Amino acid sequence: MGSKTYEGVRFSVYPNDHLPPHVHGSTGGTRVILDLMPDGTVARSKRIDAVSKKAKRNAVAKIERVAAENAAELTALWEKIHGDR
Repeated sequence: MGSKTYEGVRFSVYPNDHLPPHVHGSTGGTRVILDLMPDGTVARSKRIDAVSKKAKRNAVAKIERVAAENAAELTALWEKIHGDR
């Protein structure tokens, strides 16, 4: 597993994970899965489990904001573990 932490938000990439490229972001008990888009942005996954149950809206917003600000490094983390897209 690889991980990076920014502003108290931990982003993880799992070695046995699947496409599309994505990260698991978490803070304060809230978890969000974010897809790493080809254009260098991030987007909340369309998976049914993309946001943890009982997630706090402000925590989800923080995870999404921090991921967007660090999208290039998070994409590099995915590629380090899984190889290029």
